[in-house]
Amino acid sequence: MAGYTSGVGIIDIAPGLWIWRARHPFWQEGDDWPEIVTSTFVSAGKERYVIDALVPTLDNIGLWERLDSAPPTSILVTMPDHVRDVDLFSRRYKARPMGPLLFFPEDVPKIKLDPILPGMELAGGLVPLYDGRGRMETPIWIPEHRTIVFGDALTERKGKLLVWYSYAHNERELPALRAMLRLPFERVIISHCDNHPVLGRSDFEKALELPPYKF
Repeated sequence: MAGYTSGVGIIDIAPGLWIWRARHPFWQEGDDWPEIVTSTFVSAGKERYVIDALVPTLDNIGLWERLDSAPPTSILVTMPDHVRDVDLFSRRYKARPMGPLLFFPEDVPKIKLDPILPGMELAGGLVPLYDGRGRMETPIWIPEHRTIVFGDALTERKGKLLVWYSYAHNERELPALRAMLRLPFERVIISHCDNHPVLGRSDFEKALELPPYKF
């Protein structure tokens, strides 16, 4: 395990790569994901991205001061229900919004997002990946930082990284995740966890052999 444990706040992972952890304002007791969620900032080449960005409405963690010092050039969304605050971030920084082709009715953003599709290469070398769940998620491979950023495909519970169960778990999701082992990544960043938002390659490998997480 990579050893990053946090409540709310900003955590530096590597030069040009950091995350912030904040309480989701619409979380309710009984939801199948923990209240504190992770968003990612990455500098790659000449580009600066925020991925699955959430405004820390309930937590004063100094996010705006940090971002204002190196404003993002693009806003990336990995999955339909992580659209969240893409409108606010895109307007504030005049950054290019990018994300899924489809949205849930209650989550349609006001701003138009340029689509990201598995296999395409984004500025800075970032590559959206196929995770086996159709259009539900495109994890982001960041070669410069040897890191994959996930939405909901993976979760950490009680210290273990687990694959989040889907209806096509064995047929499509596991094969797609195993195919990611061809990439020379060293760490994964996940949105939803009990304690560890950043984990290592060995944790990912173990997760593929463990029973999936079912709420």
